[in-house]
Amino acid sequence: MILRDIVSHLPKVTIAGSLDSEVSGISSSSREVEPGMIFAAVRGTNLDGHRFIDEAMAAGVTVILAEIAPPSDLAAAVTWLHVPDSRLAVALLASTFEGDPWKDLAMVGVTGTNGKTTTSFLLHHLMKSVWHRAGLLGTILVDDGETVAPAKHTTPGSIELATLLGKMRDHGCRGVAMEVSSHGIHQKRVSAIGFDACVFTNLTQDHLDYHGTLAAYFKAKADWFLELAGNPRGKKPVAVINTDDAYGSELAAMLEGKMPIIRFGFGVHSDFRANNFRQSAKGMEFELAAKGKTFLVRSPLIGRFNVYNLLGSIAASTACGIRPRDAVAAMADTPQVPGRMENVGNAGGATVFVDYAHTPDALENACRTLKELNPRRLITVFGCGGDRDKGKRPLMAIAAARHSDACVVTSDNPRSEDPLEIIREIESGLSGKTYRSIPDRAQAIDFAVQNSLSGDIILIAGKGHETTQQFANETIEFEDRKHASRALRERAQVIADMR
Repeated sequence: MILRDIVSHLPKVTIAGSLDSEVSGISSSSREVEPGMIFAAVRGTNLDGHRFIDEAMAAGVTVILAEIAPPSDLAAAVTWLHVPDSRLAVALLASTFEGDPWKDLAMVGVTGTNGKTTTSFLLHHLMKSVWHRAGLLGTILVDDGETVAPAKHTTPGSIELATLLGKMRDHGCRGVAMEVSSHGIHQKRVSAIGFDACVFTNLTQDHLDYHGTLAAYFKAKADWFLELAGNPRGKKPVAVINTDDAYGSELAAMLEGKMPIIRFGFGVHSDFRANNFRQSAKGMEFELAAKGKTFLVRSPLIGRFNVYNLLGSIAASTACGIRPRDAVAAMADTPQVPGRMENVGNAGGATVFVDYAHTPDALENACRTLKELNPRRLITVFGCGGDRDKGKRPLMAIAAARHSDACVVTSDNPRSEDPLEIIREIESGLSGKTYRSIPDRAQAIDFAVQNSLSGDIILIAGKGHETTQQFANETIEFEDRKHASRALRERAQVIADMR
């Protein structure tokens, strides 16, 4: 692609040099650039890409995009694109380079503190049921329509994102379900993409280590909706909002008159409303009132919080042209989302669930859901990540204690912090509650399984699908689901040997 054709889409760009060169790609890493590529100097959280411009030029790059003006002695062979915002500019360049693939796809983005992954999985399943081929971008997996691979980030960087969307278009996908994180919004990773539907699941305390305050965290989410309301990029985006959530209700009020809104929840003013919710260990069902009709929704998922995920995905799909009855039919065989309230087995009458719950609200929802199954006891194994919001540690303990009969406090991903200090901060919220602190996560899971009784439910919370555990000096292979399954097999063997 000729540089002139790409640059024509950049607002407020000052150009020094020729625009007639052929561009073979774009990169913001000086270690990955090659001759013929554009090097985009982006200011990151820890590193400033402008420091590596000379390194990129030494690698043969002749096109530089930066937030600083070109040097006075700029070589004649180098073209310099001076922009006010490198993050936005590189997102626009990357999308243009790939031919704006989102224009040919029904794009649904899902944001919120909890439920992004499950809602995206449900949407992807629904799209594939109706359209046969659809893309998925999220915390766990990336499905480009032909291959499925583990995800690296919740929301990929703008260059990788444009490339993946291009593959999805070329592989015949008709729609894409993707998670949109607050980091991704704040860093403008999705600013060049037009969406057909934008889902807001909820907002609770999380990521305050990055955003600073809950208000700033909410603003990052709201900015995405407001940006699309002001610049829909040729589409007609619909805001799909959980208005049972206080922040969702506030967001809907902010968007009133600016873009179409579909409200979902149990509330009487919901456009997609759930009634008569019932569940068992085998799944759930509820009545859905939408578009003047009533549907019976059945799903093998459990938990009132999953009703919101089902509602959000069904509502968003209708914004993309899928009939509600087809969406409801697809939900009868929804897949198990890895590490999201996943039943990993039982032994001796005790059952283990693994869930990603790592916020106070998510943990309380998970505990409440399992307690409603009337176990003999609910035993919750959990910890908190290091180098993250410390304020939620005692709140996590309070949430777990509220519905659990016993807690086992352990390490999550301690990162650079002392695991014992993290545990002490968690313990401050467990006053008067039966608990045991076991820093080694494997030993904590073993202890819970070995000391369970018939009829007990064990919840292992916090890491869900993750396959590693991060410490200050190393990252080890560790997966809650695999270790819990092994502990259950060992318990079953002990029981068998006793008979």
